[in-house]
Amino acid sequence: MAIVFITGSTDGLGRAAAQSLLADGHQVVMHARSADRAATIGEFASRAAGIVIGDLRSAAQTRSIADQVNAIGRMDAIIHNAGVYTERSRGSTPEGHAGVLSVNTLAPYMLTALIQRPARLIYLSSGLHRGGEGSLGDLDWTKRSWDPAKAYAESKLHVAALAFALARVWPQVLSNAVDPGWVRTRMGGPGAPVDLETGQRTQTRLAASEEPAVKVSGRYWHHLRQEQPAREAAEPKFQDQLIAKLGELTGVALPQA
Repeated sequence: MAIVFITGSTDGLGRAAAQSLLADGHQVVMHARSADRAATIGEFASRAAGIVIGDLRSAAQTRSIADQVNAIGRMDAIIHNAGVYTERSRGSTPEGHAGVLSVNTLAPYMLTALIQRPARLIYLSSGLHRGGEGSLGDLDWTKRSWDPAKAYAESKLHVAALAFALARVWPQVLSNAVDPGWVRTRMGGPGAPVDLETGQRTQTRLAASEEPAVKVSGRYWHHLRQEQPAREAAEPKFQDQLIAKLGELTGVALPQA
């Protein structure tokens, strides 16, 4: 039986993943953006191994999330599920960063660095990451005109690159990226072609299954199949440069092996 922490697990894919893992007898630590959001999980409140609260747009609250998870204990797996899609403007977090970058890139990086190292890491990317190359010159959108679709694509390339980098630098951890497809969630909308069950299946399998086929690392997955990611995401040089920049932006260093 595994204990799994899932970010953004009050609804959508995160909640579906939690439900699937609980049904299979695993323990789940859930995450809500606020106390109000935590109140919406209903039956999960009594079944969850813990509920941590914090807004991933805030570096201080992201640090608090890491502290709350560490207080519960070492996780067997972490699914970095939380994310935001296209925002009309760059926005500004308490630290002055673009909102999409903060939630989709900076927060997973910080949580990875600050939470006690699990056995498995899963980062939710997107097929749109293939349109996100070339971000290092202006990671935080301080020079370019805001392009919400491009910002989202870049953020999903970042988390894929982070997953692959960790497969290199933390060889004892199984670290993978997942494209769940265009799923019928609040973010994806009712017209999306992929149902929640299909959308959550790969990440929950990677998090808890003992099947040899999924006990691998440094791979990009889509609906239980391995695919080739964008060239830049797979390049160790890009991965190392990205991690260095994320360390500068957050003030948090990624522990080495």
